[in-house]
Amino acid sequence: MNLRGIALVSAVAAGATFTPGVAGATPSSGVSATSVTKITLAGQEFVVRQLVIQPGGSTGWHWHDGTLYAYVEHGTLTHTDSDCTTTQVYNERPSFTEASGAGNVHIGRNLGTTPVTLNVLYVNPAGSPLSEDAANPGCSFQ
Repeated sequence: MNLRGIALVSAVAAGATFTPGVAGATPSSGVSATSVTKITLAGQEFVVRQLVIQPGGSTGWHWHDGTLYAYVEHGTLTHTDSDCTTTQVYNERPSFTEASGAGNVHIGRNLGTTPVTLNVLYVNPAGSPLSEDAANPGCSFQ
């Protein structure tokens, strides 16, 4: 995440109240989400959420209509693309970006023993869902 993205997440989160929500992509398991804020500017929605993935949990296979910026606050996230071999492991404190479009199907999994906490900024076309469900592309894990 570049400095502009981090600044936007920080500024939006600083003035927002937390309300409970649910994770968007299915079939997810062991995932909970807290909505922080949502604003619409110039046809784009900026949504800030905090996701927690319990040990053994996953986001389910999904993709995004817009760009997602994430920061790993706690834990270790294993992020795998639809080719089943491209895997990134994000430990505490790094940030990463997920590209938009149906060609960018992926899954996030917590293979560790402690919960993963992600702070996420979704930048989507106004009115689009936070994520779009996708079938397992043939990987040997869910």
